[in-house]
Amino acid sequence: MTPNSSGTTALITGASAGLGAEFARQLAARGANLVLVARNKARLEETAAGLERRYGITAEVLPADLTDDAGVAAVVGRLSDVQRPVGILVNNAGIGLLHNFEDNPISEEKKHLKLHGETAMVLTHAALKGMLARGEGRIINVASIAAFLPRGTYSAAKAWLVSFSRWANLAYRKKGIRVTAVCPGFTHTEFHDRMGMDKSVAPSWAWLRAERVVREGLADNERGRAVSIPSKRYKVVAAVARVAPAKLVAGPPRTAK
Repeated sequence: MTPNSSGTTALITGASAGLGAEFARQLAARGANLVLVARNKARLEETAAGLERRYGITAEVLPADLTDDAGVAAVVGRLSDVQRPVGILVNNAGIGLLHNFEDNPISEEKKHLKLHGETAMVLTHAALKGMLARGEGRIINVASIAAFLPRGTYSAAKAWLVSFSRWANLAYRKKGIRVTAVCPGFTHTEFHDRMGMDKSVAPSWAWLRAERVVREGLADNERGRAVSIPSKRYKVVAAVARVAPAKLVAGPPRTAK
């Protein structure tokens, strides 16, 4: 049975495409009203209108760049509005860097780390205050199977997010708040296209559908699990990564070629 989220408001970052748009669709199908956050206002409005027509919910649009302090502050303001409580927070916004660490401008590395770590932390902190006052809430942090692999600053940032989510779920579970890090592997979205990655480097079996990632992530969050790894194949990857030598699971250096 699909859990009912009717009457709840869910705020989703990176909601104009990919996993964010799929989280919005599945939560709307469960009756949740939405606050959709992303940089592209036109795409957000198109997504919101479609979801309102299809599911009869309300979808608010909040354009914001979450690598920018002003954008983060705007979302914090919405999460802090006691007159319009947010019951579900999905920290999904993310970016990837194509080159090796030494070849990336440090400004891009700082932006990358801010989005995946600091921004998720700040938004979680803002959402928690209202959730604790109400005695209930759900937070989903979209991490990655890369969190279990030593593969550059993306893996490092996602590993922090997994550790943070594990701690938060333990700290706040008895207070009615469930926090889950969702750790998908390669997933068919626009993410890899935007970073210019050659998707043929990953075999066909490695790719997941966004629908499955979100469905399993929401189910694991509903169950109160701190970490969700969609699909048996990636559960095996995570298990092997915990015991295998770092050299074996690190993989070759990335290049733009």
